[in-house]
Amino acid sequence: MLPPETKTSPLAAPITSLWGVGGERAAQLTRLEIHTVEDLLLHRPRRYEDRRHFRAIADLSRDEAATARGTIVAQGLKRFRGGRKSVFEIVLDDGTARLHCRWWNLPFMEKYFAVGDEVFVFGKLVETKPRTMDHPESEVIEGGEESFIHINRIAPVYPLTEGLPQRWLRGLIWRTLERFETQIVEPEPAPDLKLFPTRANAVRMLHFPEALTDGEIARRRLALDEFVVLQCEMRLRRKNFEARAHALPCGGDNRLMKPFLAQLGFQLTRAQTHVLREIRADMRGPHPMRRLLQGDVGSGKTVVAACTALMALESGFNVALMAPTEILAEQHFRNFSRWLEPLGVRVELQTGSRKTVETRAPGAGSGPRHLPSTLFVGTHALFTRGFELPRLGLVIIDEQHKFGVAQREQLVRKGDYPHLLVMTATPIPRTLGLTLYGDLDVSVMDELPAGRGRVKTFVRAADKLPQVWKFIREKIAAGRQAYVVYPRVEEQDTTGDVKAVTREFENVRQVLAPFRAGLLHGRLKSADKEKVMAVFRANQIQALVATALIEVGLDVPNATVMLIENAERFGLAQLHQLRGRIGRGAHESFCILISGAKNGEARERLAVLEETTDGFRIAEADLKLRGPGELLGRQQSGLPRFRFGNLVDDLDLIRHARVLTAPPAEGSRKNI
Repeated sequence: MLPPETKTSPLAAPITSLWGVGGERAAQLTRLEIHTVEDLLLHRPRRYEDRRHFRAIADLSRDEAATARGTIVAQGLKRFRGGRKSVFEIVLDDGTARLHCRWWNLPFMEKYFAVGDEVFVFGKLVETKPRTMDHPESEVIEGGEESFIHINRIAPVYPLTEGLPQRWLRGLIWRTLERFETQIVEPEPAPDLKLFPTRANAVRMLHFPEALTDGEIARRRLALDEFVVLQCEMRLRRKNFEARAHALPCGGDNRLMKPFLAQLGFQLTRAQTHVLREIRADMRGPHPMRRLLQGDVGSGKTVVAACTALMALESGFNVALMAPTEILAEQHFRNFSRWLEPLGVRVELQTGSRKTVETRAPGAGSGPRHLPSTLFVGTHALFTRGFELPRLGLVIIDEQHKFGVAQREQLVRKGDYPHLLVMTATPIPRTLGLTLYGDLDVSVMDELPAGRGRVKTFVRAADKLPQVWKFIREKIAAGRQAYVVYPRVEEQDTTGDVKAVTREFENVRQVLAPFRAGLLHGRLKSADKEKVMAVFRANQIQALVATALIEVGLDVPNATVMLIENAERFGLAQLHQLRGRIGRGAHESFCILISGAKNGEARERLAVLEETTDGFRIAEADLKLRGPGELLGRQQSGLPRFRFGNLVDDLDLIRHARVLTAPPAEGSRKNI
């Protein structure tokens, strides 16, 4: 992605226009997503070899990957098991010792080497007697006029595909850079060249660094350019949106808001009050609201959503609130019905298994279009084709991270540019907030309502389960309730020691008897799910044995204990969401994470939850440990593909890109 280039730029020429790139090579490059000259120049090395210094074969170890060079003194291919299996081996000698290099079941490697060749290899020893590497990276050292780009320098090592030699690709990039370097111009807006190299210099430093630090310097410059392109796209999208979209007047007149707040029985927090002021300003503004509300579990987002809905309802418009699961939609329906129906507001439910509009307004032609201003609560069923939402003034999307960008837009298109409030209890790392939600205004609720119990978290090994069950029984005997969470539904879904909820349910019932337990997972029918949750809310069962389905949608203040088995199987943000089901009443609560993980990284991840209940710290740690692709799912999130940008560490570059692309007067918009 070279920002300033156009389709007529020389850099947009197809890769087949380069000398030496015929049909076969072009097909190989296509598999690497290299289609143009630009793609080739931005093909990022995955590492560098300092070929000014080598490790003597005698000094190689099993602990550290290193580069060595030597001459092939022997080689051979051995087949076994009737020819179905093979091992190809070369023996290198550098004068200090010999190194055996083996490739298992890759017989075609034989044609790449010959006795007498001088070869680079990179890898770790798998054996020391004799010294042996399995499947090392390798490259034959050849003479010729371009040999200087392969030896006695810091050499780039690129991602490859079958049949494409490292040396050939490095030579192609060298020749292409020599020809096109002057065509690489600065983007607009350009960064301060006192702080960054020129773009052309960055591309050269990327491929042929003179110092080991050059590769990272180049990566940062090229990452900045990617972030600038993204910010420009988001600002243009926002500008176009504001030019064509005029806001519906949804500021309200407080005739419903005042009695609603009076009946709550508690005061709003300062954070809630501040956010509602921002939202009201948006709803009265010239452009439709596009706001992201971040609030940690238990911070009171639902009350803010209710107040926002009342502003639109007071103004004579309908409101749609979409939740990712039927469980959460049902809970919202109950809460909003209890809160708003005494004020004369209709609340309707629209999910795949339940539609109150049909039951409350029977008769031909009856439906949403004949109802007074109404709050429609539902799941994806809200944006199905057969369901119309006339006079839609506001769309609220809860647990935004569970929806894709396209789904969000699909619901908004139901109306004439309605206001949009998206909410998430999964705090968004700042880098993701500035990229994924960079076109939204952002509000953060960082204060919990008074009277909430403290949540303590403990990580325990599986051999501590007997003591944990004893503790849970004591809490239930004292009148409290518990969640027991497993990562899988059924036994056939499991591998190794991963526990399944259907298999463990009977065991939990026996361990906790005479106290009663209920079972909840995603494969139950909706009516059965609702029945289980209803009896749990009524304390007719004391333990709910469930999957992560409960991470959103259950609010039982009397539940003060949560046991999560195989905790290492969950992401940190998901564990934090699950933990948010407890600590919702006045009693002290306890989250116990059982893990049989042996590796230190898993223990380090879970220790974060012991140390903090700060969702933003947890989100940052989750991003660092899992990366954005696994954390969000690239297709679901709408994240762009970055060649150079690193959403874990490049917060300073993202902020720099925002400054570069900011209009002269930013106005009063407040973003992350």
